[in-house]
Amino acid sequence: MLELTAANAEAYLRSRGVAGPIRVTELTEGVSNVVLRVETPERLFVLKQSRPRLRTREDWFSNIDRIWRERDVMVLLRPKLPAGVVPEVLFSDEANYAFAMNHAPEPFRNWRTVLLAGEVNPRLGEQAGRLLGLIHQTTADDPAALEPFRDRTVFEQLRIKPFYLCIQERLPGVAPAIEPLIQRMRSVRLALCHGDFSPKNLLLHAAGFTLVDYETGHFGDPAMDLGFFLSHLLLKAIHRRHERERFFELTRAFWHGYINAVPRLPLSELRRAGIGHLGACLLARIDGTSPAPYLTDPAQREVGREIGRWLLHEHPSEWEEVLQIVGTMS
Repeated sequence: MLELTAANAEAYLRSRGVAGPIRVTELTEGVSNVVLRVETPERLFVLKQSRPRLRTREDWFSNIDRIWRERDVMVLLRPKLPAGVVPEVLFSDEANYAFAMNHAPEPFRNWRTVLLAGEVNPRLGEQAGRLLGLIHQTTADDPAALEPFRDRTVFEQLRIKPFYLCIQERLPGVAPAIEPLIQRMRSVRLALCHGDFSPKNLLLHAAGFTLVDYETGHFGDPAMDLGFFLSHLLLKAIHRRHERERFFELTRAFWHGYINAVPRLPLSELRRAGIGHLGACLLARIDGTSPAPYLTDPAQREVGREIGRWLLHEHPSEWEEVLQIVGTMS
C-alpha cells in the first residue's frame, strides 16, 4: 500500500488522471485516518486513507479495511438525508485503501470548535437531533439495506474496546453497570448506529451541517449514538460551567429534533438506554483511550466522573432528571 501524504498525493492523483495544478494540504482534526484536502481548477475534494494505528497517546489499532465501511455507509445514507449532509464519493482505490469525496462547502467550521468558543445555538442542536433521528428512522425502515453492515469488528476496535472495556478495567466499580450496555451493543439490531456522531464530525456552513466520519457505522443499537453525542455536549457544559444552562438548552433542542424524526422507533427504550451510554461515554472521555483534550482541569474531570457513575448506578429515564442532577454536581 502506498501511504499517502501531502508530499506524494499530487503524483498519486496525476497517476489517476487528475490534470492541471494540484494543491494538497493535510487536515489534522481526526486521529483515525490520513485526510488530505485537494484543490484543482475544477473542484475541491478530500482524499482519505486508512492507517492501522490511530494517532493517540496510547496504542490503538484497527483494521484498515474500515475505509470501505465508511464509503459504503456514505453511499447508503446520502439519498436518505437532506442534500449536502453526506459527501458524495468520487472514486475508490481498493489497492491503497483510499477514497475521494466532495469537500464540505466553504467557509465551514467544525462544530466542536464553535461550541468550545461559547457559541451555543439551540437551533443547531435541533438540527443535529433531526439528522441523527433521520439516520436511525430511515435505516430502521429499510432493514434489508443494512444486511451488509452486520459485522461489528471495527466498532469493537474503535468504540467497545477503547471506551467500554477500557473503563471496565480502569474503573472496576462501574464494570457491572457497563456490562449490560456492552451486551446490548453486541446484540441489538434496530437501525444504523453511526458510532461517531459528535460535534467534531459536524461541519457547520451557510447551508447547515455536513456530517463526516462513518467508519464505525453498523447495523446495531442507535441508543449508543444518543449517549455518545450527549456526552460531548455535557462535557462542554462542565468545561464552560458559566454557560452550562445554554448547553442544557442545547440538549433539550437536540431531543426535540430527534423525537420528531423517529415516529416509529421505541423512543422510551432508546432514551433510557441512551442515558446509560451517556454515563459510560462520559467516563470514557475522561479515563479511556481517547480522553477529551480540552477537559484538563482535575476538578472538572472529577465532576464528569461523578456524573458518569451516578448515571450508571441510578438509571434515570427522563432527560430533565439528568439535567437537574448534572446542574447540582457541576
